[in-house]
Amino acid sequence: MSIAILGTGAIGNYVRANTGGKITTILTRPERVSELQVETGLTCVGSAKDLPEGTNLLIDCSGHVGLAEHGPTALARGIDVLTVSVGALADEDIAKSLTEAAAKGGGALLLASGAIGALDALRGARVGELQSVTYTGRKPPAGWRGSPAEEVVDLSKPLGTAVAHFTGSARQAALQYPKNANVAAAVALAGIGLDDTTVALIADPDAKGNTHEITAQGAFGELTFTITGKGMPENPRSSALAAMSVVAAVRERSATIRFA
Repeated sequence: MSIAILGTGAIGNYVRANTGGKITTILTRPERVSELQVETGLTCVGSAKDLPEGTNLLIDCSGHVGLAEHGPTALARGIDVLTVSVGALADEDIAKSLTEAAAKGGGALLLASGAIGALDALRGARVGELQSVTYTGRKPPAGWRGSPAEEVVDLSKPLGTAVAHFTGSARQAALQYPKNANVAAAVALAGIGLDDTTVALIADPDAKGNTHEITAQGAFGELTFTITGKGMPENPRSSALAAMSVVAAVRERSATIRFA
């Protein structure tokens, strides 16, 4: 398996360090190619069209812009793309570009589960009638700094109680909070879709970490799932579980016995 990676932040570095040397190429900004090649000893390229022949997987840890820029080219070349930037699919133009490229070249867009669990249950449940799916994202006020939450809540002052600064659909959440709502998009795509999944984003002074909660009802029964995740030491804003989910997905590709 010949693997390339896009993204050299906390998640990308974790994935490179924990995939057993399978990553042989880094896709980066053109101006960083020479620097990274010296630093890492790996092949570095500045465009998906320059990925070496034989590359069969591109891991995207770069964010929505990186996926939109490089994902279609890789897919059109028949290279599978594994991404944590699930929220990018809320943008219909990006989703169309990726879908058409995959159909043209035969590559598959693979969605990492990221910072959440229970997506397997939602995928199974949607075979029957899924009546409702709600996702609630809860963080300490500081965790929402630099996001549109600041337009609704004064995060510079202590909050006396939890405040919902966003309620709406998963599509709206992913578009308005591109750095914060990949989980909402993943839940929606596993279940009843971006427009029918209800999302609430909350600044909570009592929150101990980043908490994600899913509730769902349907012909299967009822589901409640809650997880409070830790950030990465290198960057507390990046989910440790999101990075781990990418490594798990890479390992799963070569496993003889694996979950379907």
